[in-house]
Amino acid sequence: MTVTLRAALADYPHVMALKDGSLRSGRIAFAWENVVPITRAFRRMVRTGDFDLCEIALTTLAQGRAFGKELTALPVVVMRGFHHAALVCPKNSPLRGPEDLAGKRIGVRAWSQTTGVWLRGILLDSYGVDHRSMTWVTEEDAHVQDYRDPANVVRIEPGQDLKAMLLSGEIDAAIALTGLDGGLVRTVIPNADAAAAEWYRRTGVYPVNHVVCLKTEQLSLCAELMRLFAEAKAAAREPSAEARYAAIVGPDPLPYGLEPNRSGIALCLRYSAEQGLVPREYTPEELFYTGG
Repeated sequence: MTVTLRAALADYPHVMALKDGSLRSGRIAFAWENVVPITRAFRRMVRTGDFDLCEIALTTLAQGRAFGKELTALPVVVMRGFHHAALVCPKNSPLRGPEDLAGKRIGVRAWSQTTGVWLRGILLDSYGVDHRSMTWVTEEDAHVQDYRDPANVVRIEPGQDLKAMLLSGEIDAAIALTGLDGGLVRTVIPNADAAAAEWYRRTGVYPVNHVVCLKTEQLSLCAELMRLFAEAKAAAREPSAEARYAAIVGPDPLPYGLEPNRSGIALCLRYSAEQGLVPREYTPEELFYTGG
């Protein structure tokens, strides 16, 4: 008997064999919905349960667990990267480096955005800059509706735009804003790509952002899903965006399985707890399928 899963994933090369139907299973079929941007699917997954299987940010997964959402992740990381270069300021900014951020206003799509979680943790661990010393200016609330942002997080007014606010000086820096003219901004962390590579050599952590989750009631399908995702990755017709990190992390820049991803998952979960996004530090085993 074939089970059909309502599903949403972005169009990554490493999943396209599943999405275009060239890779099939005798046990599982997929009813795909194209959600753009894919972050809107995360919100629907944790608020209204629209999907059986869905891409999800690791922070959203952890917050979902904190608020009783019955979701379990596969150790299939579909999007990841290094984030030092995602923190930017105007080219003419007086900021000399991350140590100057205390007391400043930082824009980010949402307080719970996983790239922001990574950067706030790195700022504290590597540069001694505490997220509580800054005001965080956001566009939207968390995907998990039950969560409330801390007091040093403010929302922009309707009609305002973080990109315009950054370039006008209304905010001092911003994280992971799309559509910015690269000629108008620079990274707050000097030589950000080299700093990220050095951070990886020092910590051994390859950051995790988006994973695949499914409703916990479908756990019996996990082994077959792991097989399908591994085969889809092997069948990819073009390299993933993560291929640019191969010189840093080695020949497989998108490993699947819990052990190859443990450090990247665990540190993000630690940062999530330290920043008050979840009530305690979860272990990878609490959130992920561990059968292989």
